[in-house]
Amino acid sequence: MLQMRKIYWPSINILGPGSLKEAILETKKMNLGKALIVTDKVLYKNGVFELLKNELETNNLDYCVFTDINPNPTTENIHKGLNEYIKNNCTYIIALGGGSPQDGGKAIGILATNGGKITDYDGLFKSKHKSAPIISINTTAGTASEVTINYVITDEIRKIKMVMVDPNSLATIAVNDPLLMVGKPKDLTGATGMDALTHAIEAYITKGAYELSDTLSLEAIKLIGQSLEKAVANGEDLEARSQMAWGSYIAGLAFSNCGLGLVHSMAHQLGSQYDLPHGTANAILLPIVMKYNISENYEKFEKIAKALGRNLNNKSSEEKAYEAILAVEELSNKINIPKLKDTDFNMEDIPKLSKQAFEDICLGGNPREVSIEDIQNLYKKAYNK
Repeated sequence: MLQMRKIYWPSINILGPGSLKEAILETKKMNLGKALIVTDKVLYKNGVFELLKNELETNNLDYCVFTDINPNPTTENIHKGLNEYIKNNCTYIIALGGGSPQDGGKAIGILATNGGKITDYDGLFKSKHKSAPIISINTTAGTASEVTINYVITDEIRKIKMVMVDPNSLATIAVNDPLLMVGKPKDLTGATGMDALTHAIEAYITKGAYELSDTLSLEAIKLIGQSLEKAVANGEDLEARSQMAWGSYIAGLAFSNCGLGLVHSMAHQLGSQYDLPHGTANAILLPIVMKYNISENYEKFEKIAKALGRNLNNKSSEEKAYEAILAVEELSNKINIPKLKDTDFNMEDIPKLSKQAFEDICLGGNPREVSIEDIQNLYKKAYNK
């Protein structure tokens, strides 16, 4: 019997080469007023912002720019952005960038219509009103924040990542133009790509998975498995970039509607404590947590392995399932994901990190029950790997 479900994604989704131009034409039709462009200093300087600026000015659309967004956006960033939004009489937001500007734009949009402090919205469904309109122009194949109901902001005082799950933060228009992704650095491409793969795998095995999310997740795993190494090796490969953009996008559709798990719960703590890029943290932890979860559903892990192109001939069911983990480990090695011991990670922080991970909202979706002691052991395994 078909179960009742609420399915969230933006009402307008524009994908493929040339999407930026089409998105601005669509924005013009909406007559939204003045935009606050939320981006970061790198994109502002490297030519990507100029592409947006040209389209806005060609279409006589008014805007101002806010670039004070950290790689892991903070509460201070958000409140500064809100001040700019109010001071400049803005009426909507254009988020230009990867997960950081996207999450920052969502947070500013929620505060613009709901008031208060961003810490008030930590958790599930905390806002009362739809955010200011958001045009989400994604520039990395990774977080999929442009399409999800999730956003993450770092509370720099408590050194925790606040995970907000809120349909009111959903973008008005989601844009994935692979032309904006070509030429990105290898390390950024690799880390964000592994973030997308983690989304797809966790969405596939999470407790909340169902028919639609399973279909989307498996297709995303397949696309990312086929294209990530190529995109890292040749940043100008538009076909690989296009496949990664599509894979990241549909992985976002999946997890936004079914949840994530333990990888994200643990990775959030590495980002807040050490400012480690989110995709890198996910990539480091993914195979470790997959091993922890594998006994819950060997059949699904076997399908992950198949989607990643592994040869499963003459193997037992358990061996086929473990091929999924081997595939993830090999891909991480090929694209030079660092080891946890090569980061600023401090073993003495494990008790604190584990307690915070245990309280992280993503943990509820993990397919296997987990204790604080289990999380401590997993951090240790990741460090010693």
